[in-house]
Amino acid sequence: MSRAVDREAGPPDAAMRLDRWLWCARFFKSRTQSAKLCAGSRVRRNRRVLTKASATVRIGDVLTFPQGGQVRVVRVRALPSRRGPAAEALTLFEDLAPAVPAAPALGRAAGSGRPTKADRRALERLRETEG
Repeated sequence: MSRAVDREAGPPDAAMRLDRWLWCARFFKSRTQSAKLCAGSRVRRNRRVLTKASATVRIGDVLTFPQGGQVRVVRVRALPSRRGPAAEALTLFEDLAPAVPAAPALGRAAGSGRPTKADRRALERLRETEG
């Protein structure tokens, strides 16, 4: 018998482990990764720092955690009964963080190695116009 509750059929006080919810919502590829994040005190539930992966999550909770170089802020909309496909996982939460426009890729990142031949020629043209 599954301890998880279906989205529509569950009582309002239904709860689920934090690490399992993060995994089912497909924020992490493995449950071990989500448990490590929780154990490292990197997750907040309703502005309070959580230190255990076994902390419970309820519908309506707001979770804040780092993922892939950005801070995710999501509201729990449902508790899953299984880890389903990505389309199903999108129905489990509401993204509250504003969308950050992607910065345009202009050449290499600073300090990422030697300049390419095209970079050197561009520098030479710039120096010729300044001098």
